[in-house]
Amino acid sequence: MIHIIGAGLAGSEAAWQLASRGHSVQITEMRPQWTTPAHTTDRAAEMVCSNSFKSDDPNSATGILKAEMHRMDSLILRCAEATRVPAGNSLAVDRDLFSSAVTETLKNHPNIAWVEAQVSVPNLRHPTILATGPLTSDPLAEWLARITGSGCLHFYDAIAPIVERDSIDMEIAWKASRYDKGGADFINCPLDQLQYDAFLDALLSAERVPLHEVDTPYFEACLPIEVMADRGRETLRHGPMKPVGLDNPRTGRWPHAIVQLRQDTLAGEHFNLVGFQTRLKWGAQKEVFRLIPGLAHAEFARFGSIHRNTYLQAPSLLDATLAVKPVPNLWVAGQLAGVEGYLESAAAGLAAAHFVDRATRGEAPLPFPRDTVLGSLLHYLAHSSSKDFGPTNAMLGLLPAIPEDALDVRGLKRAGGLRAVKAAKGEVHRKRALTSLERHLGSLGQVR
Repeated sequence: MIHIIGAGLAGSEAAWQLASRGHSVQITEMRPQWTTPAHTTDRAAEMVCSNSFKSDDPNSATGILKAEMHRMDSLILRCAEATRVPAGNSLAVDRDLFSSAVTETLKNHPNIAWVEAQVSVPNLRHPTILATGPLTSDPLAEWLARITGSGCLHFYDAIAPIVERDSIDMEIAWKASRYDKGGADFINCPLDQLQYDAFLDALLSAERVPLHEVDTPYFEACLPIEVMADRGRETLRHGPMKPVGLDNPRTGRWPHAIVQLRQDTLAGEHFNLVGFQTRLKWGAQKEVFRLIPGLAHAEFARFGSIHRNTYLQAPSLLDATLAVKPVPNLWVAGQLAGVEGYLESAAAGLAAAHFVDRATRGEAPLPFPRDTVLGSLLHYLAHSSSKDFGPTNAMLGLLPAIPEDALDVRGLKRAGGLRAVKAAKGEVHRKRALTSLERHLGSLGQVR
């Protein structure tokens, strides 16, 4: 029996991978009897902060990671593709349909037993994958801190609000994707300079939810909108409210600033404010966000909120196979391990299952190649600086450099500028990663 604690994205992917390889798997999930500040259901793989699995650009880090995961038969990506909603060049899902599809698949698998319980001290006589995510319960987090001897780290994470589609004024807003990439999948609310200044003034003066632990930092990749605004009046115009690539059809020009909304459900009745995660009080959210042109009468299906997330000091505790170095028979997957993002969490669950499968067969742990996106992500967890460690997304910058003679950089710049160079580098990374992964899997006898 292999024990997986937590039925989030990482735990769900790990359970499916191991069960599909013939292992008996027990998933233990504490919800719904014990819930978290962010979850609302008892289903597997519930997505709370966003509904996006990021860019589908085949030569981006996330596009390459998806290709690697598809090659290894990812359950999460299969269910995501089946429940996807329009999101331009990104993979976004109807969150309810997605989590229902994952839950049904797991509960119907003959090799998977589902137990509803809260685990405070895991039974490490069985191989165990800890995939409880950033909202790990206090008793389990305290046990993990004691047994590893180095404690856990924390950061604050925030959720963006969701509004009802019918309450958006489409006489003001319009549908388009930035630079017309993909379909017209986003609703865009334009602001001129006076409207932007008024919105900013209201945002900066609005009442915020007090933080219980003021020393806990924010995660820089997911800052609350008001915290970004604190850093300067132009910060939002270069972040979530940047207007570039979006021509207002009523003026033919880019607006001064813009707010984009992305479809959250397959039926299209709910849209979330992209990049508008917040810790404003609910009443303040109504007042401030209704100042956005097109949202004057917005009805909120969900308000934004903030919660504390937990992650391990991975370089001190984990090796590149996600095994906890000081604790035999224990692996950690998902955001608890120090990856950031839904896609990366699922990938870590897939990887953990791969390593546990080898361990149960008495085979040596073999990390994924460094020149794959998955391998580079796990290598970063194991070998980055402990002093400066923080949760990380998949990035091409984590991969080994491309050989200098692989590209004619000068020729590419002359032909298409820096964008052409970037695209060509991504293509080289993709070909190298997938070739390396195929070679790696072939050496393990996993060719299909």
